[in-house]
Amino acid sequence: MVKQWDVTIPELTGDEARGAYVYLPESYAYEPERRYPVLYMFDGHNVFFDEHATYGKSWGMKEYMDATGTQVIIAAVECNHSPDHGRIKEYSPFSFHDPKLGRMPGLGKKTMDWMVGSFKKEIDAEYRTLADREHTWISGSSMGGLMSVYALMEYGHIFGKAAALSPSLWIMAGQVEDMVRRAKVRPGTVLYMDYGSEEMGDHNNMQKAFGRTVALMIEKGVMLNCRLIPGGTHCEASWEKQIPFFMETLLYGSR
Repeated sequence: MVKQWDVTIPELTGDEARGAYVYLPESYAYEPERRYPVLYMFDGHNVFFDEHATYGKSWGMKEYMDATGTQVIIAAVECNHSPDHGRIKEYSPFSFHDPKLGRMPGLGKKTMDWMVGSFKKEIDAEYRTLADREHTWISGSSMGGLMSVYALMEYGHIFGKAAALSPSLWIMAGQVEDMVRRAKVRPGTVLYMDYGSEEMGDHNNMQKAFGRTVALMIEKGVMLNCRLIPGGTHCEASWEKQIPFFMETLLYGSR
């Protein structure tokens, strides 16, 4: 079952509403004493329903979760669709300048502060969650993948595991690497990170940035599952194919 409602993020977009989604496993209805891990996801409109997705194709997470009987709650929030690069701003951990985009203020901290200070509190209050860091995970793709890396490094007291699909490391590679170097990584921190072979050349130095970030994660003691996807591209259809891989990483040892 997927429930949908509207939320506001006053710190970012005032009283403008955006969609929020929560997926509940089938067992939630008939096991009233059971509590569940929670996977938070960026770009919530792309997670479950094709008719809500920006490009008409979702990840199909509901179908996967139902078919596999995976006992995890998924909570997701729609991105900012503002034409002045609202999504990029909200999903940028740091401010940066790009020749095509111009100066982009990094609102990622405000986004994450709202997610952990408001949205997670709402989910934990409303549903039977396992609210500790070991059972609180986060995932996203592209800029959402970048934010998932950021969340794991800077909000590691909240999130114990993350999945970053095609993370946009190219935008601020040096700042991301500095962040990883400074991070106080807690024991048991888990990261799934991948990139498609067909998208690797889309941005200058992406391959080097990806390799350096992987090496730094290993140095910091992160338990890392890293994959280069043969034929992988930068789209929901490609990310959907990676669901079994990143979910297995997140669930490993939790079953």
